[in-house]
Amino acid sequence: MSESVKSIRALARGLEVLQLLQARGSATLQALHRETGLPKATLLRILRTLREGGMVWQRMADDAYLPSYSLVELAGRMNRDVALVEVASPILEHLSARIKWPSVLAVPRLTHMEVIETNASRAYFDQIPLGPVGFRVSMLRSASGRAFLTFCEAPVREAILDSLRRSDHPGDRGARDPAYLARLMAETGQQGYGLRDPDFGGDFDRGRAEIDDGRESLAVPIRAGEHVLGTLNITWARRVHGRDRGAALFSGPVAEAAAEVGATLVARV
Repeated sequence: MSESVKSIRALARGLEVLQLLQARGSATLQALHRETGLPKATLLRILRTLREGGMVWQRMADDAYLPSYSLVELAGRMNRDVALVEVASPILEHLSARIKWPSVLAVPRLTHMEVIETNASRAYFDQIPLGPVGFRVSMLRSASGRAFLTFCEAPVREAILDSLRRSDHPGDRGARDPAYLARLMAETGQQGYGLRDPDFGGDFDRGRAEIDDGRESLAVPIRAGEHVLGTLNITWARRVHGRDRGAALFSGPVAEAAAEVGATLVARV
């Protein structure tokens, strides 16, 4: 190529930002500003262009920017969680506009569920702060954990329960109680969604007598074909809607959103 041909400065800046995001996995606007030295106004124009081109997307939980799943796949670094969050994020945003109460997207980490996305920052009732990305959620006592445990594949369930039986956490003791597990899964399976343990007040180990956040939650599984990848939940204030009233109001919309996430993932494969 002729040395007289000039490079495109704006394109070079855009590629720098994209390469940085691919190397880091995610970065906020402030982090990009600090590492590139580019003005925030310039970065916002670059990021908007990359988003419109389907090359990056923005996570709601912390407003960080991430490389698109398609780019990660092409680079040979496919990540199931990244794909799940990328697909679920706009669906979660629509759900928050419809229901007003906040939701989280959670995936299994053997002995617990982990929050990987939340629409709490977009919810109308934002006085209910939910666990941030990386927050650990009880497998046996939370709505999300109960939904996953009940509807996941049998070998996955057995591996989870085997690990929970060996856990030292007081909140995991139910794994050693066959009657407790039978009631949990029978109730959740019949409902089609998970609800919190009646004694669960938001703390991993302690009951409502010690810790009570005043909330109720409902969660449904996210299925991609025959596999359950995670759960989508909704959380509301108990003083506004009781357990049964909230379940009646929210189970349908949350199930629809979870089904849309699963169907979109299957269509992209």
